[in-house]
Order: sequence, then C-alpha cells, then structure tokens
Amino acid sequence: MALSLARLAGNEQTSSMSRMVLGLVRASHPEPAVAVTGVSALLAWGVGHRPGGIVAVAATVLATQLAVGWLNDRLDADRDAAVGRTDKPLANGTLDRNLVLLCGLAAALATPALGLLLNPTAAVAISVALLSALLYNWPLKFTPVSVLPYAVSFGTLPAFVVLALPGSPAPPGWLVGAGALLGAGAHFANVLPDLDDDARTGVRGLPHRIGPAGSRVAAAVLLLSATAVLVFGPSGPPSWAGLAAIAAAAVVLPAGWYASRSAGRRGERAIGVFRAVMLVAVIDVVLLVASGRVV
Repeated sequence: MALSLARLAGNEQTSSMSRMVLGLVRASHPEPAVAVTGVSALLAWGVGHRPGGIVAVAATVLATQLAVGWLNDRLDADRDAAVGRTDKPLANGTLDRNLVLLCGLAAALATPALGLLLNPTAAVAISVALLSALLYNWPLKFTPVSVLPYAVSFGTLPAFVVLALPGSPAPPGWLVGAGALLGAGAHFANVLPDLDDDARTGVRGLPHRIGPAGSRVAAAVLLLSATAVLVFGPSGPPSWAGLAAIAAAAVVLPAGWYASRSAGRRGERAIGVFRAVMLVAVIDVVLLVASGRVV
C-alpha cells in the first residue's frame, strides 16, 4: 500500500513537472522562437562560422527569443485572460506567472553573457536587439511607432551574426536594411490575427491604426522589398536563384493571406500570413547562403 502511494505521488509529481515544462514552452512563443533561431544558425553557417560559432550564435539568439516570449506573455496575461485566450498558459491559469517572469529575466540576463562567448562587439549588438524587442513589449506596442522595435531588432540580428565572426567584420548595409524591412513586415503580419482582441484591451499600435487591409498591404510590400534588397543589394548581377526567390515570395504571401482569410471565416486564428512571413524569411536566408556574397 505504501509503495503504491509512493508511486502515485511520484507519477503526480512527474505529471506536474511535465505540465510546467509544456506550459513554459507554449508561453515562449515556440514557433517564431524556433524559426528565428534556425534562420540565425543557417545564416551563421552561410557567413562562415565554425561549428562552435554556429552553436554560440544559435544559443544567444534562442535566449533572446525566450526572454521576449516569456516576458511578453507575463505582461499580456491579464489582457489575454480578458479576451479568453485559452491557448495561453498564463491566461488560463495553468502556469505560475512569477515563474514565467523569473524565466524571462534569466533568459534576458543570459543573452549578453552568451554573446560574450563570441566577442564583445557581438554581445553589444545582440543586447541592442533584445532591448529593442523588450521595448516593444512595453510600452511601444501601444504607440504609432510600434513598428520601430521590429525594424531595429531584425536589422540588428544579421549584423550580430556577422559581427560575431573573428575580427568583427562590419556587416554590409544592404544586409541590415533587408533585415529591418523583413522585421517591419513581420510586425504587420504578426499582429493581424489579434487585431480585434488587441482593440478590446487597449493596444493601439501602427497596424491597429491603419486597419487589417492596410496592414496586409504593408506586410506584403515590406517583405517583397526585403527580398528585392537581398537580390539586388550585393555587388554583381542578380542570380537566377534570386529572381526565383522574388517570384516565390510573390506567390507565398498572397497564399498566406488567403489561408488567414479562410481561417477567419471558420472562426479560427488567422495565422496564415504570419507563417508565410516566416517562410519568406527562410527563402531569404537560403538565398543569402546560396549567393555566398554576405561578407
């Protein structure tokens, strides 16, 4: 009997731990976290990092993503609960808010420390990207300049990957510009599924002010512009792969918009545009790696 009770207690403890870990993963915004980390690792390989450098770049970027995701959900917990976001562990009460806050702060503090494993210049660059993203969480997401942190953070991210190389070579301007355009486009696409919920909870960023139609147009124009900068920015004539990337982006983005619209009609969260953005980002990075003209 005592052995059975001990096993039961052990199973309950394991189950509780599993729920906590799963909740932390869900609260970290896992889809963009994995996508951004993977894209950064791919770019690190493309610019010539050795395996250890690729791992260090990926770990540093993952820390930023965890910090931003966890602190975002902690700040938005009351608003998410108010609009019935049952998919959010903090909003539905299945995850302790103080635990998420502590995890977010730990990830934020780990970011510059991990960056220093590469070099001080890279540590400064990734700290700027993180600070900008945290400023979006509060207070800039409520203002007409809500797009600015996305542009700064995404523009700084490829700069960090290049600066992390031995000798900290200067990143090319077109690479930083393409990252900024990609980030700005991602902002408009990322907000689209939550425009109505945000409006009910007082969030009034730039996408909310120009509306869903304007946000879709802004996202498409910015993302196509990012792809064009990546194709025509490096010296020399554009490659056939680059022109194919522009064509692919021109197909993927409307397809994402259509998927989002269909999901909205079914009463589901319209995340098709966001996924299209991430796919265009992967296309852009593959284009960079294939061209071999980053640095």
